[in-house]
Amino acid sequence: MSEQANTLVSISDPDQPGWDLLKTCVHCGLCLNHCPTYRTLGIEMDSPRGRIYQTLQVHEGQRGVDDSFALHIDRCLGCLACETACPSGVQYGRIVERARAQIEQHYKRPLRERMMRGFFYKKVLHNLRLLEFMARLVRFYQRSGMQTLLRKMGILKLLGVADVDRLSPRIDSEFFFSEIGKTYPAVGEKRGTIAFLAGCINNVAFSHLNRATVNVLTRNGIEVHIPAGQGCCGALDAHAGFRDEARQLARKNIDIFLSGNYDAIVTNAAGCGSNLKEYHDLLEHDPQYAERAKQFVAKTRDITEYLAQIGLREPGKKLNRSVIYQDACRLLHAQRVRVQPRQLLQAIGCQLVEIPHADQCCGSAGVYNVTQNELSMKILEAKMDDIGSVTADMLATGNVGCMIQLRAGAEKRKLNLPVKHVVELLDEAYS
Repeated sequence: MSEQANTLVSISDPDQPGWDLLKTCVHCGLCLNHCPTYRTLGIEMDSPRGRIYQTLQVHEGQRGVDDSFALHIDRCLGCLACETACPSGVQYGRIVERARAQIEQHYKRPLRERMMRGFFYKKVLHNLRLLEFMARLVRFYQRSGMQTLLRKMGILKLLGVADVDRLSPRIDSEFFFSEIGKTYPAVGEKRGTIAFLAGCINNVAFSHLNRATVNVLTRNGIEVHIPAGQGCCGALDAHAGFRDEARQLARKNIDIFLSGNYDAIVTNAAGCGSNLKEYHDLLEHDPQYAERAKQFVAKTRDITEYLAQIGLREPGKKLNRSVIYQDACRLLHAQRVRVQPRQLLQAIGCQLVEIPHADQCCGSAGVYNVTQNELSMKILEAKMDDIGSVTADMLATGNVGCMIQLRAGAEKRKLNLPVKHVVELLDEAYS
């Protein structure tokens, strides 16, 4: 057990989940059956309603920011399915992120956890050079035979990290960092100019997805700029309670992406996109950036949202395949983008196969499947039951974290079901 903050704290900073946010919840309970942790655990304190009530207690000084508060707030995936279900318009995502900020400010985690979180959130995500170095180490582990040997010997299972190891994406041979700073001309008649956010892990484990994104955009008459100097979007920082660190990243990206004359700022990662669209919330009290953040948000689009908006050019071929589309939570619930990915898949000849509960979380949620691995795997099992109830050629989604999670689920079930990003299928149709 870590040291508890048993004494009551007076919370008055800008990152407090204030009464203006908390008062909108009428505790009706309509969110309960949409919450993955409540459905899995059946515990009121692990429901959106329960977490809001605990946050209200802290806000009113009725309890401290203690072990129990940290436990139940940390268990939230941040999938925001509760926001979609809520008839009162509760901004639960903003509440839970501010609650996590209070945990970081007023609660002392165990030393090992503090060190790991500090290194990952405050070092790796803020330094793409360090991220590249770490990726090279992981690539050596994967390619040298060490990973295969440890798996065969059962050592990873013995250490209790087999599920986490299964979730590690294969590191690319060639990173996407070399493309940052470049401009790609539109093919044929030019229809627009966009700035592309390359992301973090995409640069080292999904460079093929980033290249597919550039290819699909240029084939559709879009000039693609990948601005130099860009960095992490700050989503993982914000979700973990490091809101000041998230603000640093947001300011940097605003400076970079608003310096050019772009029609839109495009990302292919739902998790990144949802955070980019929250920059105005992060920086609402910053006199220098508050207005610029609003301008940035107004230009931000998910790749599927943008392509549906401009309209696809006729692809070179049709993909005659049956495809399950699994909604990425941060695309559906945070950005309200549901129809567009399905329309794009149908436009290239895919036959959509809908699964039960396509709008429910797969358990990925950023780094949740690492930090809350056991609970994440239980949520994934329920998702794989839904996927296994239908027959299709492949599964498509709109977020790399979901791809990693769903691939792990398919591998564990021994399903012959490739997991692709929507853009990868579009790229195949245009190639």
